[in-house]
Amino acid sequence: MRVLFVCLGNICRSPTAEGVLRHKLREAGLADQIEVASAGTGDWHVGKPPDKRSQAAAKLRGYDLSAQRAQQVTRADFATYDLILAMDNSNLRHLKALQPIKGKAELDLFLRRYQSEIDEVPDPYHDSDQGFEQVLDLIERASDLLVIELKGRL
Repeated sequence: MRVLFVCLGNICRSPTAEGVLRHKLREAGLADQIEVASAGTGDWHVGKPPDKRSQAAAKLRGYDLSAQRAQQVTRADFATYDLILAMDNSNLRHLKALQPIKGKAELDLFLRRYQSEIDEVPDPYHDSDQGFEQVLDLIERASDLLVIELKGRL
């Protein structure tokens, strides 16, 4: 099973989701059965590590994002991944436009799929440190439900 998280630049939200889910899968004993990655719809940050504020907020909660490097989502990802989760509606629209007719990946909004209060993970890039904390709160809650779903799919 393969999961891909997608946001705009792959330096804030999607790498945070990747790091959180990897951690939770290790805790659940599922890390060797589920591959997790992240990408951005844009190419501005390709090859760069996650935003320092994302890394700092994640580190305070025990998640290490330091080895990750930004990449851009491609049409080939729809054949590689089973589940592609977008952080917001703009990302989802971009993915739907890129999605090949015969792509195997299931495509959805991350929070819409796993929460009821809001549909989108807000982009904290132009926000304060509190924005990065809020992103982590949302991603942690949704990731707990995602782990349950993924376990049931194995």
